[in-house]
Amino acid sequence: MSAAELSTGTGMSIEIEAIHESELEKPIVRARDLSLWYGDAQALRGVTLAIPERRITALIGPSGCGKSTLLRCVNRMNDLVDGVRISGELRFRELDVHAPDTDVNALRRRVGMVFQKSNPFPKSIFENIAYGPRIHGVRRRSDLEETVERSLQAAGLWNEVKDRLDESALGLSGGQQQRLCIARAIAVEPEVLLLDEPCSALDPVATHRIEALMQELKDRYTIAIVTHNMQQAARVSDYTAFMYLGEMVEFGETGDLFLNPQRKQTEDYISGRFG
Repeated sequence: MSAAELSTGTGMSIEIEAIHESELEKPIVRARDLSLWYGDAQALRGVTLAIPERRITALIGPSGCGKSTLLRCVNRMNDLVDGVRISGELRFRELDVHAPDTDVNALRRRVGMVFQKSNPFPKSIFENIAYGPRIHGVRRRSDLEETVERSLQAAGLWNEVKDRLDESALGLSGGQQQRLCIARAIAVEPEVLLLDEPCSALDPVATHRIEALMQELKDRYTIAIVTHNMQQAARVSDYTAFMYLGEMVEFGETGDLFLNPQRKQTEDYISGRFG
């Protein structure tokens, strides 16, 4: 199948798998014919996608196209919404994400998430980072201190807060709070980081810091980011998926998708003709 023959449904599945097989990259997350309904409203329509390990994959598309819904499927955050119904397959490594016997708490430890609006706990900076490890059984103060420092270092925040770890996290700037939330997510050593528009409320300087942080973190974590900012997707991601009306329209290496889109819908979107 040529790239020009891309289509949603079965054809898209074949093309997406061919991309990864040709590059010998084993996907860490794989969706096959994934559909989701909120009550009677269908938000995802037969989505097939393979997210490669230790790469950054961006999900782009107009508001309401299903980007955040797809992201939230990966760690079962949609379970918190009443009336959700899901069909199709979603796997994290060999784990069937939506199987009845899947341990959701264990899944969320392996798949961390950072939301659009930074949401630090009304606790100290130290306790924000130590919260997750404590939930998972870490009790020794020395171990917690090591985890807090390691996580804040990884999030590029340690030098800014190391002398005020006992102060409230709510006193940090917006950009610092978002990096704190990233540090909190990686404190439990996940394998995947889901970022749902993490820079939408930040100024350009803070946005640049988050983007630089993503580039540093992708050597250790698989990152999937939802963004409305196509320039951001072009800057930070290795792969980009374009979604429209709940469908996966096109997926490929970011440079190829932006410079040589194979679907007219994709070309119209990235050129600003709609969205």
